[in-house]
Amino acid sequence: MKRYLNPEQKEWTKILERPLFNASDLTDKVQSILNDIKSSGGHAIRKYTEKFDGVFIRNFSVTEEEIETASRLLDADLKDAIEIAARNISLFHAAQKPELKKIETTPGVVCWQKAVAIEKVGLYIPGGSAPLFSTVLMLAIPAKIAGCKEIVLCSPPDREGKIHPAILFAAQLVGVTKIFKLGGVQAIGAMAYGADCIPKVDKIFGPGNQFVMAAKQLVSINDVAIDMPAGPSEVAIMADGSANAAFIAADLLSQAEHGPDSQVVLVTNSESLVDDVEIHLASQLAELNRKEIAAKALGNSVAIVFQNEDEMISLINEYAPEHLIISMENYSEIAEKIINAGSVFLGSYTPESAGDYASGTNHTLPTNGWARSFSGVNIDSFIKKITFQEISREGIKNLGSVIETMAAAEQLDAHRNAVTLRLKELNDKK
Repeated sequence: MKRYLNPEQKEWTKILERPLFNASDLTDKVQSILNDIKSSGGHAIRKYTEKFDGVFIRNFSVTEEEIETASRLLDADLKDAIEIAARNISLFHAAQKPELKKIETTPGVVCWQKAVAIEKVGLYIPGGSAPLFSTVLMLAIPAKIAGCKEIVLCSPPDREGKIHPAILFAAQLVGVTKIFKLGGVQAIGAMAYGADCIPKVDKIFGPGNQFVMAAKQLVSINDVAIDMPAGPSEVAIMADGSANAAFIAADLLSQAEHGPDSQVVLVTNSESLVDDVEIHLASQLAELNRKEIAAKALGNSVAIVFQNEDEMISLINEYAPEHLIISMENYSEIAEKIINAGSVFLGSYTPESAGDYASGTNHTLPTNGWARSFSGVNIDSFIKKITFQEISREGIKNLGSVIETMAAAEQLDAHRNAVTLRLKELNDKK
């Protein structure tokens, strides 16, 4: 990790620069694939699946038999763990359901807002070396609680044309309605436009590589909504001398192993803690299955030492991390001052991996500083809100002149007349 001691604020942006891939270099290539899918449908998605995944898929739909086989193949302990995590995630997200409140803004004028589920949502679940079955829970559970009628899931097939059994088990457990063996840009295109047996959806969710992210951004321009902008995953840790250096190293590595472009940041007021953390990083890294990936990510990572907490807090709020761990004696006090972060983990015994899997919070979070303006996925991500209003005779009498005055000032005569005619009709009935 690169180390910085008391850097000046003007240097923070450069120090915290994220290792972003330049998506503009692949935009033309991705757009070409999307155009082909839009015009050729099933033929195109078969062609690209064979080209990129090395397998020809005749029927993209996952059958009930395949789901049952996957359940039998899965270890019982893993199935139990998935079920416990699903329960916790359900409990947390169910509490987010909005209440309907009717407000009388003026006597006789009643307004309210109704939450309505997005009808068709598409979930993209990466496969490959790290099949993210946990993301199935994080996306499908709030979609189901929100009331989405159609929950479509796409995940890339392996060389045998199969999806990882844990993904299939999780999907059937939480109510996914349709599952397809389809990945990459071709999955995003199919869900955006509709192709073969894959239906067009109204909003697409889920992580992916730079090609998937570019595809999501491109289809969001005209064709379908997406969950949020996204980049490589990241974690920042705020720690003081009371922190356990081995825990800190483990938390840094748990993020670093996501990918070589992940970034981990340690912000502390104790330089000796940085020394201890680096010792533990070396020993723990050697034991990881994905040590090459994690080592590359550590090359993008920094340790920053400040003399006071206010500077630590200011830097974190400027960075706006996807994940933030606060391992400090006064972590509750510090947490109150955090305004830019995707998800916050408090105290020495709250690892980021708890939120990634089973504590109940959602792990689909804004990266690349988007935590300044975006929330992580939650119930609101799967609903839209429609406003209603009902005005009685009394109400239009009370509010009518206000509307007339404002409409006249904007020189919108028809707007004013829509009120004037009603008021005249009421006066004529007297």
